[in-house]
Amino acid sequence: AYKRFSELLPKEERESAFSARVPKNQILTLPELRANPFQHRICHVFSTSETKDDSMSFEDFLDMLSVFSDSATSDIKSYYAFRIFDFDNDGTLDRKDLEQLVNCLTGQGEESRLSSAEMEQLIQNILEESDIDKDGTINLSEFQHVVSRSPDFARCGSLQR
Repeated sequence: AYKRFSELLPKEERESAFSARVPKNQILTLPELRANPFQHRICHVFSTSETKDDSMSFEDFLDMLSVFSDSATSDIKSYYAFRIFDFDNDGTLDRKDLEQLVNCLTGQGEESRLSSAEMEQLIQNILEESDIDKDGTINLSEFQHVVSRSPDFARCGSLQR
């Protein structure tokens, strides 16, 4: 992990990789993130940058790798997935978050974008299936409950080289 992290830094900074921060644009060059529709959210969620530039320290990088590893628990994976899907960082998945989530998964192109009616129906189905307290949003425990019923979730959340 240290070798991969230091390779993202300019040559002159590699000696001090433990104290360096890798810019977001370099993190996004990782093959595992390059095609990920949530690449920007992943950087945002794992970055501890005080300047909010989504750069990563070596510790941030290790956190990201450990969450996406095969050995991470389903609870850890679902917690971070929830944070990645919570686009407005308010602690719930509301209709706006769900719409952004669907758009990320289906692509932003004209040919792949859902119609307003299709989007509304899909969001309604997601909420009917997941919103246990019927407050119009999905909180972390509701999300984890839904995920616990999906045996493929833990296997799919891996960053493989």
